[in-house]
Amino acid sequence: MNTPSEPSDGGPLDPGLSAVISERRQLINVAYRLLGSVADAEDVVQETYARWYAMSPEGRDAIKSPGGWLTKVASRICLDQLGSARARRETYVGEWIPEPVPDPSEWIGGRPAGRTADPADRVTLDESISMAFLVVLESMTPAERVAFVLHDVFRYSFAEVADIVGRTPAACRQLASSARRRIAASHARATPAARRADLVRDFKQAWEAKDIEALIGLLDPDATALADGGGLVNAAPRPLGGSEEIARYLIAATGLTTGQTILERTVNGQPGLVFQQDGVTVSVMAFDFADDRITSLWGVRNPEKLRGWTAA
Repeated sequence: MNTPSEPSDGGPLDPGLSAVISERRQLINVAYRLLGSVADAEDVVQETYARWYAMSPEGRDAIKSPGGWLTKVASRICLDQLGSARARRETYVGEWIPEPVPDPSEWIGGRPAGRTADPADRVTLDESISMAFLVVLESMTPAERVAFVLHDVFRYSFAEVADIVGRTPAACRQLASSARRRIAASHARATPAARRADLVRDFKQAWEAKDIEALIGLLDPDATALADGGGLVNAAPRPLGGSEEIARYLIAATGLTTGQTILERTVNGQPGLVFQQDGVTVSVMAFDFADDRITSLWGVRNPEKLRGWTAA
């Protein structure tokens, strides 16, 4: 069976096939927001296309909106996976943090089997994939998450969402409303984009200088920090809370960064830090902000979640 990206004769794609393939980016964007994992999103998209090509040509021709059909199938697969994902995360070693993604201009290869990342597969970066947003999505029920993402982020009608979730439009409206309240409850006072970049730069410099007082001054008094090593590398074994505890832990952990290069990079559409050892990304740190302070830090060290940050 040919995959959508591998036409059998190497020639130009027919318009119908081209239209189907052009949906790949949309599907990756939907699946990543629903699952918080690029690898899982890619698997969902692959399974979605497999189901499309498993149909007879007559069956495919009968579908008036291939894009709508593909999104519906991908969303249903995600909905099924969200339940099992929760069970897997209960047995996950340490804290589970959504997989970070780089800015499109910084997206590097590292897909399974050494494949190069296709530009169409890049996750569109906007506020709806900030780490803070994805973490709140993790607190939702699978149905809430699907209803909210499809309606509020991708603008599907509640009638369309109902067909995917298997509930009434009114029930889906309630699910999205509940999810919206969760988002609103977590929404911090906005910090200008330029100031966010300055805060991350100052944070990096204070950490490198082992200036604990400067770190404490940059962190909100009630700041929190999580690290995700997945049981594969060392990481903070528990959540950290409070500016002083976080600052002291970071200073104590400076030995972990010996010989590493710390780069200012865009992480999920926000200013962040990337740690590299001999050209290999070993950690990615994402931040959230309120007013003039850093309120949250997420450090992803699980190498399985960092494949997209290092050249294959």
